[in-house]
Amino acid sequence: MLRTALAPLARRGMVATCAVGSGVGYYHHHHLIISDDSRSSKFKSLLASSPTSSIRNEESLILPTVEALARATRLVNTAVVMATDYRLNRFMKDYSFEFFSTTGKDNEANQKRIELEKQIEQLERDLDEAQRKYAESKPRQEGINPNSSDPKALTERVLAKRDEKEAMMNIAGDLATAKRNLSSIVVLEDGGGVKMKDEDSIHARNARRLLNLCRTNGGVYIKVGQHLANLDLLLPEEYVSTLSSLFDDAPVSSYADVCCVLTEELGSSPDELYDNFSKDPFASASLAQVHTAICKSTGAKLAIKIQHRGLRETSRGDLFAMASVVGIAERLFDDFNFGWICEELTPQLPKELDFHNEGQNAEAASAHLATTGLDCIVPKVYWDYTSERVLTMKFEEGFRATDVESIDRAGISRRAVAKLISSVFNAQIFETGFVHCDPHEANVLLREHPHKKGIPQIVLVDHGLYKKLDDDFQESYARLWTGIVMADIPAIKSACEQMGVDKMYTLLAAMLTSRPFDEVVERSQTGSLDAKSIGNGGGEEAVIRGYAQRYIKEIIDMLDIVPRQMLLIFKMNDCLRHVDMALGSPVNNLVVAGRYASRRVFESERKKRNGGILSLLRAWLSYMNVLIRVNSYDLLTRIKTRNILY
Repeated sequence: MLRTALAPLARRGMVATCAVGSGVGYYHHHHLIISDDSRSSKFKSLLASSPTSSIRNEESLILPTVEALARATRLVNTAVVMATDYRLNRFMKDYSFEFFSTTGKDNEANQKRIELEKQIEQLERDLDEAQRKYAESKPRQEGINPNSSDPKALTERVLAKRDEKEAMMNIAGDLATAKRNLSSIVVLEDGGGVKMKDEDSIHARNARRLLNLCRTNGGVYIKVGQHLANLDLLLPEEYVSTLSSLFDDAPVSSYADVCCVLTEELGSSPDELYDNFSKDPFASASLAQVHTAICKSTGAKLAIKIQHRGLRETSRGDLFAMASVVGIAERLFDDFNFGWICEELTPQLPKELDFHNEGQNAEAASAHLATTGLDCIVPKVYWDYTSERVLTMKFEEGFRATDVESIDRAGISRRAVAKLISSVFNAQIFETGFVHCDPHEANVLLREHPHKKGIPQIVLVDHGLYKKLDDDFQESYARLWTGIVMADIPAIKSACEQMGVDKMYTLLAAMLTSRPFDEVVERSQTGSLDAKSIGNGGGEEAVIRGYAQRYIKEIIDMLDIVPRQMLLIFKMNDCLRHVDMALGSPVNNLVVAGRYASRRVFESERKKRNGGILSLLRAWLSYMNVLIRVNSYDLLTRIKTRNILY
């Protein structure tokens, strides 16, 4: 009974997966063991101190511990209520218990909603079966070797799969239409935004419970909620839209707490440090909030990021409590897979809580971006007013890169925005290997370039979470992407083998592109950067959701093999895909990735010079081949869309 209680969560997409394709998602779970050396040393120092001091310091640890336990209790209660709600909802549907208002219009609307929900459930089952046939048919029985690179065998595989793909896409299109019809019943516009018309919607109800938990518990819990809000291909729309409010509507610390942190860190009150310090924050996030002020010496407008008071002391307890609860849930429920959240946060959170580290990351990123020629800036850090919990920067105007209304109002091309965002992060990956791993919509700001009318400029903020890729991984990753762009299956397989992934190379490639690997096979035959689109429109999202759920076991198995630094790359891909989808996916990211990845491969070969001039010539010709292919495709696409400038 307990095991089945959470099964609806997994069936509805609430599994720990993200970047998706031909069986896609990425995180895995281990039993979490948190090293507590700092806490141990703290207790050792307590033993060496005076009795009075020991009691006082021990008392200072009691309150954070009790608060962490209270938050853990709320987590358990919320999980139980959500699981019970889903189970009851499933029970009522299975036994045809339908409760709705007796008034005419309400009765009719609820009846229609119930019929659509049943239709969606049937279409989801049909799609699951169609995907099973498409992804798991046995071509060997048809005389086709799925791993062969022989052109004739690949052609036969493409033809054998075409009918299966068409059937799958038609079902996915019907599913997307049914979901849109359901959403037109459930959601209505109401002046201030989107309002739920049916307050008893199962996903809306539980999404609000999860949102309330995150807001009440704060800190680490908000961080988790923000991450879930990026999983728009996996979670129901109600979860994504509800949790997205955490990006800019997180709980706010009181002005008194802000003053305490500034005094403890910088030794003075806000008014002594700055002019016109705003008592109300400009923005609030999971770990800190941002206030504006004026620099006393230069008159420049500043953005002061101030960590929430007490977060540093309670975060370890929250992580431990969350890991413990999630660990128990994973043992009890086969379909519960949230351990990856704790595994990801545990080693990274201490770095994000040290604003010295964030300032250094920001300056390193700024120095690199200045060499790329890309219109992206990083706010200047004022080190005299920066400490472990306070980060003072130059204030830079901008709106979210997903705010399509502001983009259109500014006369900026969405295609230009998408291309610039993709270029910035591909440059980080393939040039320096120093990568911003948290580019969610609130961290990638946009504005019209101050000196170039109609040209977008990015303001990249929140540099607490970075990853430095080692040279070997960077080169293998570049070769993998080059192989994906050129649909060179042997090259893809070779690059994956270099990263320790052998038999699952098709899965890894699909995860990175969020596309089924059979599209790579298809492109290898056509020579195009696009796979032929067939079936009803609007079904790609449903197809990708289905793949993520179907292949979660294989994904978890593979991530015991893949290099650990790949996890944060996947997190970055999640955020970027979310932004790209909000913009309408106007750019084929294979084009941008192909340019940067192929150049990284060429530079690597040029530095080696193992084969002399002939080897260098072959590397240059290979690089030119990629550039010609992607640039020709890009030009043709711009001509077709009448967007020559971008």
